[in-house]
Amino acid sequence: MLDSAARTAQEAADALGVVLGQIAKSIVFRRLPDEVAVLVITSGDRRVDERKVQALVCEAGQSLGRASADFVRARTGFAIGGVSPVGHVHPPVTLIDEELFRFDRIWAAAGHPHGVFCLSPQDLGVLTGAPVHDVTVR
Repeated sequence: MLDSAARTAQEAADALGVVLGQIAKSIVFRRLPDEVAVLVITSGDRRVDERKVQALVCEAGQSLGRASADFVRARTGFAIGGVSPVGHVHPPVTLIDEELFRFDRIWAAAGHPHGVFCLSPQDLGVLTGAPVHDVTVR
């Protein structure tokens, strides 16, 4: 548990004394029209490329939309700023960013803005069962 809330990757990195890339941030999208949550676990120093994610998780004619705070809480059980990569109310379609594998140890939200946990990128893959892809802007 951190002394202060870490609602952003930068706040978490600062509180932990690690580099921004070691923060495994959870980004949730809304797959349209079936309203399925799509969770992308990406390195804190990278930005998700929505087109890459859409190509991986959507069928022809489907698209991704931004997820509202209400959608995130309803689908995951967590508030934005504390979305854990595991333990969701409704299991999302999940992708892991290959950039996380630059590090031996990464830190992820534990379901609360003050809560984090440390693990390896390989363990993240085992826990989530998610495939690893290039999902970031280059």
